[in-house]
Amino acid sequence: MATFQVVTEQHGELNCWRISSDHAELLIAQQGAQILSYQRVGQPPLLWLSDQAIFRQGKSVRAGVPVCWPWFGNLQRNPQAVQAMYRGEQAPAHGLARARDWQLLGIEEAGDRLRIEFELPEAQGDLPGWPHDVELKLVVELGEDLQLNLTSRNMGNTPVTISQALHSYFAVSDVRQVRVEGVEGLGYIETLADWEQRQQQGPLGFAGETDRIYLAPPQTLSIVDPHWERRITLTSSGSRSAVIWNPWTERAKELPDMADDGWQRMLCIETANVWNDLVELKPGGSSSLGVRIGCEMI
Repeated sequence: MATFQVVTEQHGELNCWRISSDHAELLIAQQGAQILSYQRVGQPPLLWLSDQAIFRQGKSVRAGVPVCWPWFGNLQRNPQAVQAMYRGEQAPAHGLARARDWQLLGIEEAGDRLRIEFELPEAQGDLPGWPHDVELKLVVELGEDLQLNLTSRNMGNTPVTISQALHSYFAVSDVRQVRVEGVEGLGYIETLADWEQRQQQGPLGFAGETDRIYLAPPQTLSIVDPHWERRITLTSSGSRSAVIWNPWTERAKELPDMADDGWQRMLCIETANVWNDLVELKPGGSSSLGVRIGCEMI
């Protein structure tokens, strides 16, 4: 039976919980119900926390797994059905959920796993400019691996359309030396070349800024990191799109919460519903987006 310890911490302006088990350690912020870091005992981190992260209310932290909801990225780049849901003036990037405090519903042991459940009460009609009634919950399970499950349930009388992502920042030894397997032969949207649709040839390596939406990926993708002799596996559910991003040199210099060389140590693979992979919630309907993060030595 695993043993768990939960400690409350303050990081800058943010309330956080540090959760430790025999196997691993998690740091989670109340703001955004955002996992900030995840590390197995005796190993390098699996999720990346920026050295220059800013812990400020109203600003998502450059780290871990921000929850992007009820839209992903620039709202104007979303399908019309998602744009039409928002009645506000200026739409913040990546939606409204990641910079708001979530309510911790409970932390409980379930066998050899720890189950942490959050809810965003404001999603039930109180998000500014987004007048819809959706029960939004995030369940995090810590055991031999890490599982996240984001569930949206439409409590209102009219349909609701969203895009969303679990925007995972993975820690790597050097992004120039790693590769992503599972994308071979997939169609993708190259956002850096006027959103052209292209096809992936072989595994994905990195030699410059990368910002791609992969269409209909397999359930499992993996990051192979030869220097750290490990393979990070991502097993998704409820998703038919994956976003892969690294800012590289010039873009990283523009980010105040990332060191100029921070891009070398991180890689985002986002389990997502974006582009034409929308989520349409009928009244009373629900949908879940999930990812299981595992790791094996190679």
